[in-house]
Amino acid sequence: MKIKITGVGSYIPEKKISNSDFGDHVFLNEDGTTFGYPNEVVINKFKGITGIEHRRYAEDHFSSSDLAFFAARKAIDNAAIDPETIDYIIFAHNFGDVKKGAIQSDMLPSLATRVKHKLQIKNPKCVAYDILFGCPGWIEGVLQANAFIKSGMAKRCLVIGSETLSRVVDVHDRDSMIYSDGAGASILEASNDESGLLSYESGTYAMDEANYLFFGKSYNPDLDPDTRYIKMFGRKIYEFALTYVPAAMKSCLDKSGLQIDDVKKILIHQANEKMDEAIIQRFYKLHGKSVPQDIMPMSIHELGNSSVATVPTLFDLLIRGEIKDQEINKGDILLFASVGAGMNVNAFIYRY
Repeated sequence: MKIKITGVGSYIPEKKISNSDFGDHVFLNEDGTTFGYPNEVVINKFKGITGIEHRRYAEDHFSSSDLAFFAARKAIDNAAIDPETIDYIIFAHNFGDVKKGAIQSDMLPSLATRVKHKLQIKNPKCVAYDILFGCPGWIEGVLQANAFIKSGMAKRCLVIGSETLSRVVDVHDRDSMIYSDGAGASILEASNDESGLLSYESGTYAMDEANYLFFGKSYNPDLDPDTRYIKMFGRKIYEFALTYVPAAMKSCLDKSGLQIDDVKKILIHQANEKMDEAIIQRFYKLHGKSVPQDIMPMSIHELGNSSVATVPTLFDLLIRGEIKDQEINKGDILLFASVGAGMNVNAFIYRY
């Protein structure tokens, strides 16, 4: 039995934030000192590394579960199913619902329960729960749905990845420019043809790597030190990703029995353009191959890094033909991969 994605949907907030909007920000070093050079230099260096020109922020009156509901509704419509027939709602996020201007996360009830409520699903057998797995959360949700369906515990699952990272960033940290908001969702069920998930890989590295991403105080010493924001050791994450993500991708491909030349597209977490390019180069180097042109669709330039939402959103945009010079066709082999807080790494091979 193969499990396939029968419906997809995403929600991209309308509020577009350009790099130029950070021109008047007061960026600080970790010790609270200024950089000593203008923001124009900071922003240009940032764009050169990440590739990000714009990012999207959620409208002030929406929370992460709202964005998730919008994406889920689209996925359900795309799959043309009755939502009452969904057996599991698996919601990947990391920070819960955070209201604009608030400093506290709200996760009671679970965000999956909130989406079920917004969808007005009455069936009590539709089980709704959240997973916190860093940026690879949506992929991990897909793997859990795969297990549920193959075991006979479910016939149909809704997997969502949604985040409002703009509300948990330290505005004095230049890394805050990376993050964005958005949601992606998918319906999974048993495949009645050759399409579907062929193999997967997943792992958690929790020794020295456990705290590469963490909650820390603002770089502004005048702010409350007990108010915490998303922080990261960028260089360590980069080195970790280049070591473990290509290896996971290779293991996944080996398990599928396919060859690297069979892979038509790689949909990787939109974390950082330079890092993603380096991961792909390392992956092909492991096979003694050069990287094919247009193998890696990208959305980070316009949408930034929305954590768990990047991969399902990228897939939705690719299917709908909204990524320039990129397309997929029936039967194409796709490789999905992600890396994030944990540190977690996962991947799966999928026949479209």
